[in-house]
Amino acid sequence: MFEEVPMHRVYFGFAFSASMLPTGTVIMVKYDLTADQVREALPSCELCVNPSHKATLDAARIRFGLEIEIPERPVNVALKQGDSIIVMQVTGLPRLTDRHEYTEEEIGRASFSFVQITLT
Repeated sequence: MFEEVPMHRVYFGFAFSASMLPTGTVIMVKYDLTADQVREALPSCELCVNPSHKATLDAARIRFGLEIEIPERPVNVALKQGDSIIVMQVTGLPRLTDRHEYTEEEIGRASFSFVQITLT
């Protein structure tokens, strides 16, 4: 007899929030990722980024070659057991108040890190 196995979802975004978790007790595992690992994972990720992230996404493309499309509608993240979210954390980029992109120097000075949080 065929048993349908639920697919585990993998999301990509810039933040992790408790509102993404189901109610009750949850066990999670955090993995540090390299940009290469993120690049490999991106084609299967559901993207939860929006147009306000464009300059930061462009910085990730310039620095690491990460091609991240901005979806017409970002998905709402509702993690279930087995699901993951890959989070790109960026520090050191200035707020863009009078322009719409970062300089190569600003991108070079910024610190990028990538983590994957998986519900076990």
